[in-house]
Amino acid sequence: MTSRRTLLKLVGLAPLMRSSATWAEDRVFTHAVTLFKDVKYKPDFTHFDYVNPDAPKGGKLRQVAYGSFDSLNPYSLKGEARVTTVNETLFVRSFDEPSTQYGLLAEGVSFPEDISSATFRLRAEAHFHDGKPVTPEDVIWSFEVQKTNLTTTAAYYKNVAKVEKTGDRDVTFSFDEKNNRELPLIVSQLAVLPKHWWTSTGADGKPRDIAASTLEIPLGSGPYKFKTVTAGSSIVMERVVDYWGKDLAVNRGQNNFDEISYIYFANPVVAFEGFKGDQYDYNRESSAKAWATGYDFPAVKDGRVIKDQISLKKVNGMQGWVFNQRRPQFQDIRVRKAFNLAFDFEWSNTNLFYGQYTRSRSFFNNSELEAKGLPSPEELVLLEPLKDKLPSELFTTEYQNPTNPDATARRKNLREASRLLNEAGWSISKEGGKNILKNAKGDSLKADIMLDSPAFERIALPYKEQLELLGISVSVRTVDSAQYEKAKEFFDFDIIVNSYGQSLSPGNEQRYFWGSEAAGKTGSQNYAGIKDPAVDALIDKVIFAKTREDLVTACRALDRALIWGYHMVPNWYTAYERVAYWNRFGRPEKTPDFDIGFPTIWWWDEAKAKKVSSG
Repeated sequence: MTSRRTLLKLVGLAPLMRSSATWAEDRVFTHAVTLFKDVKYKPDFTHFDYVNPDAPKGGKLRQVAYGSFDSLNPYSLKGEARVTTVNETLFVRSFDEPSTQYGLLAEGVSFPEDISSATFRLRAEAHFHDGKPVTPEDVIWSFEVQKTNLTTTAAYYKNVAKVEKTGDRDVTFSFDEKNNRELPLIVSQLAVLPKHWWTSTGADGKPRDIAASTLEIPLGSGPYKFKTVTAGSSIVMERVVDYWGKDLAVNRGQNNFDEISYIYFANPVVAFEGFKGDQYDYNRESSAKAWATGYDFPAVKDGRVIKDQISLKKVNGMQGWVFNQRRPQFQDIRVRKAFNLAFDFEWSNTNLFYGQYTRSRSFFNNSELEAKGLPSPEELVLLEPLKDKLPSELFTTEYQNPTNPDATARRKNLREASRLLNEAGWSISKEGGKNILKNAKGDSLKADIMLDSPAFERIALPYKEQLELLGISVSVRTVDSAQYEKAKEFFDFDIIVNSYGQSLSPGNEQRYFWGSEAAGKTGSQNYAGIKDPAVDALIDKVIFAKTREDLVTACRALDRALIWGYHMVPNWYTAYERVAYWNRFGRPEKTPDFDIGFPTIWWWDEAKAKKVSSG
């Protein structure tokens, strides 16, 4: 989900800004909605600027997937569904605007000045693959079941009080709070499912259950449908030739491959061998070591495989070692700070990452939302009322991660970490010839670092050594993807590595990242278990910001509260994407500002494919 916020303006439709009563009597619909000051594409646009509107159709694309799957239903927490949904959304985002959506299943949206509701008008021609039209009843049912089944969706749509049919093709979402400028945009992202299919009898003669896992091929409405499924191994999607929306401006020049297959590998290490052996076509590289040393195979040298670094104008969110603060040993901020002092990023960057990374110091790295220096006067207006709930250093000191330029600095940081642990009630005891940290109850300070890829072990094991110098008992454990996801879902871990993506316009998603309510909800993304009234208050300031300037201020204030809370040990980021692909494809000359666009706007190039085959 990528909806975010600033000053919302609906293109050329000033009459929309009216009272709720007047608006309800005379709704005016617009083709786009944005959280910035304007939208790029006017109602009569024919295609997005970043596509090739004449891109040829054809070819077969092979994509990588990790782990396994035992369900084709992504709208249930039961089973492991790792597939792209075939269900379309009301609106769809553009790749060259930070927070703008254009009509897909819906031709327009309308809402009053106080943003107390939003009404979507469905396209008359929109239909599912069985030919039945998409109706308001489908939208209402889809909202209700997704909010019931999925914790993150429930949190995201928390402020939707009710959904009702308000016309033959109109459906209205009513909100329980006003002036939340993001709400019309986030409800526009709702995936609409076919109610008639999910509430009927399945191929096995039993009633279908949207809350259950299933390998029955679901009915969709999008440009692709399932062709073949081999449970746990592969999925092949085929392009719908008579797809109802193929001539819409938001789709022209897109969805160009005849087939897209997903091939499952146990983990990225095994998968990369498959990529080198031409078992799939495109690899987004997450390993700095592999990027520096792994791409010296013949196909790269002779040009059959293209290796590329693509810069995007996006926020680099936070990745880090996340403490589960539901565990008693991580509830003291001094303990969490000690773990940060023990992490030697400089050694890892030099010896493991080939100097490719910058260490994260913010939850909004590399953007205007990042908090720098001391709080501004505008930030202090938000922070001062919360002063008794925030670390005092937030007001007097610019946050900086500890650095380890040499052995002396490393020892100094470990000494400070030891002092903090002692202050928090942990002292060294001799046990089996080892120094073990224990508290007054005789409990050892233990930490289990759980990973989902062997590739991360080379980073975790040196960190383990540093922590053990302090007397902390540390284990590093790599589990399969299914076990990892289940452990995250039920918060059954000590420490994990997690990434939190951000946009230029953060909003309601911050509630299920860091909000107190989300901390107690199974399946939420508040893995750290943060329950902080100051953070909750600042999240509301982000959500209800009235201008872009207010949003930037609120994000910086929230950033300070989060980073000074030491809820995780910050990792690192790059300001570009590392991708490699077999040279069989065409792509637009200019990459969109906010997305690589693969595979949506790429296409099969027959001439290139023949050269690769002959090579």
